Amino acid sequence: MKEYSDNEIIECLRNRQSYVVSCLSKRYMPMIRFMVYRKGGSNEDAKDLFQEGLMIILERIDDRSFALTCKFRTFLYCICENLWKALREKREVEANYLAQTTGTEDDTDFTESLDRKLYKSIFLKAFDSLDESGRKVLKLYWQEKSPREIADTLGFTYGYVRKKKSVAQAELVERVKKHPDYKRIMGAEG
Repeated sequence: MKEYSDNEIIECLRNRQSYVVSCLSKRYMPMIRFMVYRKGGSNEDAKDLFQEGLMIILERIDDRSFALTCKFRTFLYCICENLWKALREKREVEANYLAQTTGTEDDTDFTESLDRKLYKSIFLKAFDSLDESGRKVLKLYWQEKSPREIADTLGFTYGYVRKKKSVAQAELVERVKKHPDYKRIMGAEG
């Protein structure tokens, strides 16, 4: 396998020379897999993060003013690590939401019931404000469909589904955080 310099990698990616992706996978996937395993993830999580990380890098290097200020390996690792943190946080939120919604009414007091309803209302308003394709992609993702299955179901490309999922999740989090009731709750708890 040819060893590419960081500048050669950037230029190959800018020119969409697909063979470099295979080289990057062989060279850096073990590092990403180790990071994900160490933090409780799976091989599938590592593959998804690696692909998402490369997509983000492609977006950034398309800006001709982009200049790599560290080693490519470090750049990729940091992006994947941030994606992993965001994914874990999302999973925790989903688990907490699921735990809150699956409890029985008899187990909770009146204020917990009101809180649960308010959290659900905030989430649903934020979710409903997303564009239709974002809502569809997230609903299928939450039903544990793979990006490939979602692409086939909705007639989108695999890359579009992965990008749309990422963008829709980020928009959803931002919209929840900007909701006046969320700000009020967080202000009261802080």
